[in-house]
Amino acid sequence: MADPEGGLQALRRLGEAGASDPAAALAQLYDLDLLADDPGDLDLYLALARRTGGPILELAAGTGRITVPLAEAGFDVTAVDLDPAMLSRAADRARAAGAGDRVTLVEADLLDLGEQPLPDAGRYRLAILALNSIFLLADRPSQAAALRIMAAHLAPGGLAVVDVWVPARPDLEVYDGRLMLATLRLEPDGTSLTKTWSAVRDPDGRAVEVSTWYDLAAPGGSVVRWVRRDPMRLVGADELRTMAEEAGLEVEVIAGDRDLGPLDDDSERAVLVARRPAPA
Repeated sequence: MADPEGGLQALRRLGEAGASDPAAALAQLYDLDLLADDPGDLDLYLALARRTGGPILELAAGTGRITVPLAEAGFDVTAVDLDPAMLSRAADRARAAGAGDRVTLVEADLLDLGEQPLPDAGRYRLAILALNSIFLLADRPSQAAALRIMAAHLAPGGLAVVDVWVPARPDLEVYDGRLMLATLRLEPDGTSLTKTWSAVRDPDGRAVEVSTWYDLAAPGGSVVRWVRRDPMRLVGADELRTMAEEAGLEVEVIAGDRDLGPLDDDSERAVLVARRPAPA
């Protein structure tokens, strides 16, 4: 995945301007993270799009990492996100790909779609909530509402897809406030970007708070820091199934990987594929 904004050099310009636009910087840092560590989920969504057809709805669409390739493949995609800086990058990405006429960007909290559905509600053939985005809805009622919103926006026979990480016990043992180095990126001119993070988990529940620090340093210059904090709630496969069924969806599969292989005790992910049933 190419970085549409020039890597660390664009961040340096933001830093030299005094980090006056942290939202823009964090949106670019999101893309840089995914450039360094591609989730490998795009093939799943392309396959499901070919199976179902369009139009497609992506909730918590971010910078268009999934939306734009789906549009390039010929599908009409509505991308919803509450962060205007993320959507600005998605718009740039869509224009650069020549797919802007197939992408509709909506700046909204996805939970608001329960009260104010999109104009095409009931017509979407595929609804996507990708890459742990449901975790950012930090309580169960909000997560359950997201599944209901997906169901309400689907056409009969349409599919909802939710992809979540399934942590093993050792994964969660470091969620005790310790500081962890995630990545160190160096440019030939000596510019460096260091990402560190720390997480704290409620031992009696699924609540997690993750703090992430990005430190950008230019040779001979000062360090610019951007910080984000994300309250989250982890969701397991069984609970994901329950929320889908409560939303009136028929669970087709909860898979253990993005190839839709079986879920077992060693699975690191749970991928829900559920169908809105046809009226009786």
